[in-house]
Order: sequence, then structure tokens, then C-alpha cells
Amino acid sequence: MALSDITDGRMKMKEKILVTGAAGFIGFHVSKKLLDNNYNVVGLDNLNDYYSVELKNSRVEILNKYPDFKFQKIDLKDKHDLEKLFDMNSFQYVIHLGAQAGVRYSIENPDVYIESNIVGFLHILELSKSYKVKHLIYASSSSVYGGNTKIPFSVEDRVDNPVSLYAATKKSNELMAYSYSHLFRLPTTGVRFFTVYGPYGRPDMAYFKFTKNILEGKNIDVYNYGKMARDFTYIDDIVEGIFRLLKKPSDEEVPYNLFNIGCGNPVELMDFIKIIEDKLNKKAKINFMDMQPGDVVTTYADISKLRSYIDYNPETTFEKGIEVFLKWYKSFYL
Repeated sequence: MALSDITDGRMKMKEKILVTGAAGFIGFHVSKKLLDNNYNVVGLDNLNDYYSVELKNSRVEILNKYPDFKFQKIDLKDKHDLEKLFDMNSFQYVIHLGAQAGVRYSIENPDVYIESNIVGFLHILELSKSYKVKHLIYASSSSVYGGNTKIPFSVEDRVDNPVSLYAATKKSNELMAYSYSHLFRLPTTGVRFFTVYGPYGRPDMAYFKFTKNILEGKNIDVYNYGKMARDFTYIDDIVEGIFRLLKKPSDEEVPYNLFNIGCGNPVELMDFIKIIEDKLNKKAKINFMDMQPGDVVTTYADISKLRSYIDYNPETTFEKGIEVFLKWYKSFYL
């Protein structure tokens, strides 16, 4: 036992963190980062079949190799099970990444989004308040900016016109968090993610589907005839931002904060496709299509607030990040 682990003759207790959505893409990488930095992590997920359960289980298998990780299969809408979990653990921090994802899926299955993203988030807020959590970090989304035409998107911009139910639930989360910070002085921080990508990513994301179809010689659907751009953010940069925010809740009278967490460098859709083609050394078969309901033309994060707050500086270019993703994809699927 290292001397640094002993305080006054007793073993120093590791801080315990609840990560919801731990079997998800971002939740998996955040959990791994915490475990690699000597935290005790309880990972929660309902392992739903929105996309491959096999992929989710493969993430959990990696986390289960850590002695300080414990997985709990719980649905966010089940308050009784969540209460038992909080009662059995002394969580110093909560990183709430569990939610029903997907803009287009929210048009077809609205009930799931209300249960998970609204009711589930209310349960997390209530329990974080009751058990006096030091800091609750939760996932919001760039989708809250809706059809905003002013770019880059700033957290100071009004976001009152969501163009999908998914976006509406994320905006609701921000409002709910503010009310709990105001009423109960619960420290909360929302992070608006901008098109996160990387190894073990979500199969419903464009970069993942494009890679799969190009390799299999199938058509790729390109919406708005390719006239779109996305602020792609590599997973390691996202995780580093969350890790730095963990121990730094707002010290304002209302302990509430909200940040964009992106790259700040949008990539045009057709350039993005060409980069994947070049890395795979294979041309895409493109099926150009109209704009999809709930989608937006451009996302572009103003990250100046996060940069000044935690010295956030995303380091991974899309060319470098997609190369790492493609290497992982081939090793996992081929």
C-alpha cells in the first residue's frame, strides 16, 4: 500500500461517483477516465435496444475489469430502484449522461423521451438534492439551438425554438436544473455536447453509418444534398472537459452553470465524407436526399466560456480523430 493512500493510520477512502448511461458511448469513456484516476464508480444503464445491446455490453465488460467499478441495470424512470441505489451508496458526485438519444427517433417515439429525459432527470435531481451531492453534471445538447442562424452558437443565445422533441427535453433539463440550483442550492452544470465521435461510438451517428456502408459497398444517405456542417468533437476532448468540471461547481449565489462543449471548428458534410473515403481508400455511393424533419443545417460551438473556466482546449482534429475511430471500427467489426 502506498503511503499516499494512508491518512492518520487509516486508508484514504476513494470518492464515489454515479455515472448514469455508463453503457453508452460518452458514459463509458467518462467512467473509464474516472477509474483510471482512482475514483470509485457506480455505472447505471437500462441497456435498452435503441441500438446494439452487444456494443453496450462490450463497453460494460471493459469497465467490469476495474475492481472499483460496479454496474447496475436500472431504468431512470424507476424511482424506487434509484432511491435504493442512492441509499446504499454515498455518492459525492453524479454525472448524468443517461437519456434517450436521437433527434429523428423522438419524432416516432415521443413517450420514451418524456419518461427518460424528463421524468428520469427529475428523479436524479430529487435524489441528488436529498442526498446532498456535491456536484451534478448533466448532458444537454447542441440541438437546443434549433434553427438559430447566428453562429457560432453561444450559451448566451436564446434557445426558445427547439425543432425536435429531443431538443425540447434537453432545454427542459436546463430549466429544471436551474430551479433546483436556485431553490435548494444544488450545484449543477449542464454541458451542451456537439456531435461527439470516436471509438465505441453510437451506430446511429452519421460517421458510424457512413463507415459501415462505405466498407460494405452500400449507399449512404446524405441529407440536404450535402449542404450541412457539424462541429465534430472527439470523445477524449469531451471527457477531459467533464473531468475538469467535476471538482469545479459554480460558486455563484445560484450554483448553476452551463457550457458548450465542442471543437469550435465545423466540418462541411461533403469534406467529412471525403476524409472518410480517403482514410478507407474507398469511394462512397451517395444518395442525396431532402432535409430531414428535426435536423439543422449547421452546428458550431462558441467554447470561449468553457475555455476561460477550465482552460478547455480541444486538441483532436477531425482527420486525426476519425483515423482512430476507423482503426477501432475495423478491429471490432471486421
